[in-house]
Amino acid sequence: MAEIINLTAENFKSSVSEGTWLVDFWATWCGPCRMQGRIIDDGLEELAAAGAKIAKVNVDDQAGLAMRFNVLSIPTLIVFKNGEKVREFVGVQQLQTLLDAVK
Repeated sequence: MAEIINLTAENFKSSVSEGTWLVDFWATWCGPCRMQGRIIDDGLEELAAAGAKIAKVNVDDQAGLAMRFNVLSIPTLIVFKNGEKVREFVGVQQLQTLLDAVK
């Protein structure tokens, strides 16, 4: 079963350094972030089957990471492949868009 990993400054680099990662920068108070979270939760198995590992970064708790990746609006979703940023989306994205991005 696929799971969502919570990333912090301490585990970010080692986590995303291998494979394909979809990282959701979000906050608890953000309505669109909650909408995006439901889309990700509902498509978790499909995203995992497409080869992606899913992670979240709470921008309130990890402001340094948000600044590092110039996250100015949330939700922001970034796709990493072997540690390199390859795609970025700002705002709520549909599942198919995310699936296409991680393939």
